[in-house]
Amino acid sequence: MQAAKQAAKRAERVRLLVQPAIIAIVVVALLAYTFTRDLTATQAETLNAATLFQALKEHVLITIVVTALVLAIAVPLGILLTRNGYRKLAPIFIGIANIGQAAPAVGLLVLLFLATGKTGFWIGVLPIAFYSLLPVLRNTMLGFQQVDPSYIDAARGQGMSSSGILWRIEFPLAVPYMLAGLRTSLVLAVGTATLSFLVGAGGLGVLIDTGYKLYQPLILVVGGVLAVALALFVDWLGALAEAYLGPKGLR
Repeated sequence: MQAAKQAAKRAERVRLLVQPAIIAIVVVALLAYTFTRDLTATQAETLNAATLFQALKEHVLITIVVTALVLAIAVPLGILLTRNGYRKLAPIFIGIANIGQAAPAVGLLVLLFLATGKTGFWIGVLPIAFYSLLPVLRNTMLGFQQVDPSYIDAARGQGMSSSGILWRIEFPLAVPYMLAGLRTSLVLAVGTATLSFLVGAGGLGVLIDTGYKLYQPLILVVGGVLAVALALFVDWLGALAEAYLGPKGLR
């Protein structure tokens, strides 16, 4: 059993080294191919450093804001729903988050657009945050529910306050679960952010849409590969956080 755990840890370390290298090689190769060939006027209009950087910046900004919103809502709510007196509300909030997860992301974007009659950054961000909420909320609750009650009893026996138990015992032990949920949420956010162009929020989806509408396979491939590469990079960051940000005794 111990040998299997050590082998799994070694394999994970290798993956953490190899994954970003593969991402970098693919992206550099694609961009080198793109910028060293003769482009048509339409391709040159879209496939230039300024346009690609702007689309990537918009996509990353959407992802960062979505992540901040998800953490600000899901973690405190998840903690609250594991406290005495609030547990009975858990099915209600999990059900609401399930609606966001089950509904197609494009449907959420369209519904918010129709409800507000507006387009722009926040009309793209809010539905994606709702769509990405469930993994962090569910894993936060699971992490606190998995804390051994004997640890809490021992802390109380030593005179530790409820807030001290929460932040010094329960929270650190729940961190690995929360990081796993955040990793899933990040990948969901990056993937669904490609749809944010539908409401004028920008992102790499603009390239994909342009390539599709104008029948420009190169633009379509560049947009798609950059979106996939960003998702894999974010997944790698999540794996890195899981490996090194949890309590030392649980790594």
